[in-house]
Amino acid sequence: MAFDPLAFLETAVETPSHEDVDPMRALLCDRLAAHGIEPTVDGAGNVLASKDAADGPHVVLNTHLDTVAPHVPAEREGDVLHGRGACDAKGPLAAMVAAFLDCDPDWGRLTLAVTSDEETYSTGAAALVPRLDLDGERGDAVIVGEPTGLDVCTAGKGRFEGTVRVEGESAHAAEPHTGANAIERAAPVIDALTDFGERPGSLPVHPDLGAATLTPTVIEGGDATNQVPAACEVVVDRRSVPPETAGGFENALDEYLRERLDSTISFALTERETPFLAAFETSVDSRVVGAFRDAECEMRPFTAATEASYFAREVPTVVFGPGDLADAEGPVAHADREYVRRPEVERAADRLNDVLAELLRENHV
Repeated sequence: MAFDPLAFLETAVETPSHEDVDPMRALLCDRLAAHGIEPTVDGAGNVLASKDAADGPHVVLNTHLDTVAPHVPAEREGDVLHGRGACDAKGPLAAMVAAFLDCDPDWGRLTLAVTSDEETYSTGAAALVPRLDLDGERGDAVIVGEPTGLDVCTAGKGRFEGTVRVEGESAHAAEPHTGANAIERAAPVIDALTDFGERPGSLPVHPDLGAATLTPTVIEGGDATNQVPAACEVVVDRRSVPPETAGGFENALDEYLRERLDSTISFALTERETPFLAAFETSVDSRVVGAFRDAECEMRPFTAATEASYFAREVPTVVFGPGDLADAEGPVAHADREYVRRPEVERAADRLNDVLAELLRENHV
């Protein structure tokens, strides 16, 4: 029986995967096995399946099992399927599984690699990338499944996170002048963050991704309502553009705040076990981009951070899939109204078929 991506998609959206991906992983493995593919699950919880032919390029189809909370049950309305994960990223997964099962490479290797932890710390992708034996000289490529409206995205911003810490001195609120109010000291920090992108030596505007952004997202300070706060913390979200690295950003912002304000103010990145998702860009001259152009896909940048960041360090990487991050009415992915159009999932599978046929064709020049 042929694989039905729409039936798989509906079952996948009905399967909660915001807290525990085990049921979703079992569903994927079961469907692959039912179509003659014996997948493996590695130590990081990633699902892997491969088709090998003669020596040639290694092409990887990658997306993720997990979704954000809360679970939103599947509900079909005509050709539109609503529910958590409909476009992020179970719609792309359904299209990729269909293309993987249909592909019969006569050159190279095709791997389906579905990660387990994309929405939090990317532990699955961080463990996976070193094991994939990716080699840019061999012509390898990675296609990352995310909602792009069937455009091929050749660049994407990165995401870093950290905390500005403001030091003060505690005192009784009845005698505020005897202390140093850290919350009051935080006020000029917000102004300074706004001006960070305008400082001398700041990153130039990227031709495709635009300017890097720096946004304060959380502020915490104080222990009691009748006490001058001794400390205040401001969490910031950085959406980076090439060639900025996490370490370079950390050093630049810490130095900038200390110089503009004073030494009681410092910045440090949030500690995490896996690397931050840095910005990436793939040459429009790469074979994988050319294959998507031949499949009549429009090129553009992706506006959110993805695990494409990890793969792009090794080989040309693009982002592609059905669905949209947002539409004219507002957010779609991660929103209660998340949806994907069923015909778009089928078109995504067809375009992936065309791309894979081109990349894994033996006489490709």
